[in-house]
Formats: sequence, structure tokens, C-alpha cells
Amino acid sequence: MTRPLPAAILFSGTGSNLVAIASKVASGQLPLDLRLAASDRADAPGIARAAGFGIPTAAFPTRDYPSRAAHEQALGDAIDAAGARLVILAGYLRIFEPGFVARYAGRLINLHPSLLPAYPGLHTHERALAAGETMHGSSIHFVTSELDGGPLIAQARVAVRAGDTPDTLGARVRAAEHVLYPAVLEWYARGWLTLVGDVVHLHGLPLAAPVSTVGQDP
Repeated sequence: MTRPLPAAILFSGTGSNLVAIASKVASGQLPLDLRLAASDRADAPGIARAAGFGIPTAAFPTRDYPSRAAHEQALGDAIDAAGARLVILAGYLRIFEPGFVARYAGRLINLHPSLLPAYPGLHTHERALAAGETMHGSSIHFVTSELDGGPLIAQARVAVRAGDTPDTLGARVRAAEHVLYPAVLEWYARGWLTLVGDVVHLHGLPLAAPVSTVGQDP
């Protein structure tokens, strides 16, 4: 039996992926010990949702700190005080400075709502629709100092439908994320997923390409 891996989860908004992850933990399907749920917004709805799962919560509004470095130092200190060995970014809408990334090298995983390297940054669903894409989706990757540019682990691919809006497309992307992200975190928690240098390894073998899944309609 795998001993649950202590983890912290960071978010900025509603925490829909937090709920998907915490639900798997609560049901015994995901061997994580969620010791901290933290947001950069004191009013983030995800804080109440995390508390509902019994996860300790904290908010670190940037306005409370004199600099980005001070903000990230406080956040990192809370993560370390919780004993987290994995830091999960689940809709955390801030870019970390290199020092924070280095502090958690190989232990910092992010979810981005596009098929990277396409559409880094914000408004990914709108941009994919404007470009006439036929496939869209979400990517899970280890974090580096490059914006949405760290080594890819897995991608959930979602077909774009005629008549899609950013909201309808985004809903299907999130549904696929809620399946794939807990699966990837399980790989990490069980020791199957590692980052060696800048190369992702799964079951001890380097990944030539990210694991790819096709999302099903919700």
C-alpha cells in the first residue's frame, strides 16, 4: 500500500480541479495527503470548497506583501511548514519567480488549459476558437521559469464542435481535466513519475511525447 504523499494545492478561483482531486483523495483512490490549500485571493470560492474537505486553508493576497519575492517567500514557508513534498497548481493565476520554481524543482506541477506549446497565457479557449482549431484541450507539465513551458507530462485532447463558445468548450476541457489531473498526480504519488534533468520519466522510462487522452463528452 502506497503511503499518502503530503501535498499542497494552490488555486486562484473556484477550485473545480481542487474538488476533483480532493474527491479522489477522500474516496481512497488517490494517495495524497492534502495538507494545505492556498490561494492568492482571500475571496476565492475554492477556499470554502477546500475547507469542506477538511483541508487546512490559507490566503496570501499579494497586496499584503511589499514585493513578489516576499509574497512567494511567505507562501513557500507555509508549504514547507505543512510538510508538503508536492505542490499542485490548480488554476493558480500567478507567475512564479525563478527562486520559487527552483525551491520546488521537480515537485511543482501545473495544469494549463491548452494543448501546449499552443496558447500559453490567458484566454486560451477564446484564442483556440478564433484560430479555427479543431482540437483543443489541456496540458499537465512540470513547472520551470518559462511561462507554461515546462516539460510536458500529459495532455487531454477535446474536439471543438461547430457552434462552440468559450464557455461550452471550456466546460468540456474542464471535464477532461478532472479525469486526467488526478491520474497524473497518482503517478507522481506512487513514484512512477519523475523529472530527471528536463526529461519526464514514467515507470523509469523517458517520455518521447506527453501521454495523450481524448476527453469524452460530459
